[in-house]
Amino acid sequence: MLPWLLPVIVAAQLRDSVAKSFDTLVRKQKQDDPISSKTIYKPEILTSGFIDVISNGQVNASARFIRLYIGEPDRFAIPLSIYSGVSSNNFPGEQNTFVSRANEQLVINFINPLSGLANLSIDGVIFFKGSKQKFTRAGILYHFGERILTGQKVGPITDPSTGKPVNFLNSFGSTGFYFQTGAWERNNSKNVGIFWLSLRYIGCYTNPTQLKEFLPAIKTNGKYYGYSIGWGVEINNLVNIKVLYYKYIKKPEIDYLLPIYQFSFNYSVK
Repeated sequence: MLPWLLPVIVAAQLRDSVAKSFDTLVRKQKQDDPISSKTIYKPEILTSGFIDVISNGQVNASARFIRLYIGEPDRFAIPLSIYSGVSSNNFPGEQNTFVSRANEQLVINFINPLSGLANLSIDGVIFFKGSKQKFTRAGILYHFGERILTGQKVGPITDPSTGKPVNFLNSFGSTGFYFQTGAWERNNSKNVGIFWLSLRYIGCYTNPTQLKEFLPAIKTNGKYYGYSIGWGVEINNLVNIKVLYYKYIKKPEIDYLLPIYQFSFNYSVK
């Protein structure tokens, strides 16, 4: 089984276990207090994620562990999401000949806000007021947080640590313009989803000392910037895909292939 499918499998198994336990709790509470049970909702745990295919052959898979709102209900609230994922690429991680190229994955991870072995972030869209349309709206999107990325130690063959993975902390943020409108299947206008377009500016920062732990020859201030243009279609029980194009404003010092395209299959377990 390919390692990048692990989050999908684990998410499905854990989600089923959580759902069964929660259903048992709901049934018990309905018996004890049928009125108050009407206000109970299933928690949004391990319900969604994505599988990304990148232009350089890299594959990312991630599951959203949970999505919470911090603040006052129906007033001010901060949407907080926790993601966890893995990556797989064409370059063997433990063969010294390919170590420098294996770090090519960092070029994708720096500019992709949903990357990371663990990703704790706040994301959402602030829609412009005044629109009376149900589906057609525009607004400002935002996404920022902290994540754990992984690089591979570069060094001489005689060094036993060469090729070993090194985890490091990376801060990131993105903002930009978002537009959406309705989308539906030709013969089923009752199941209306959305078609969206986005333009984002992206930035991230890593302490240069951390990068030099596994890339000793790199000369960087740890800051990288870029932008992305994307579109997607989301229709319940039918399709959920997105296509993104990334471009760096500052060229990374790490060897990489251009251009950077991302094609994603989002999944939902409900």
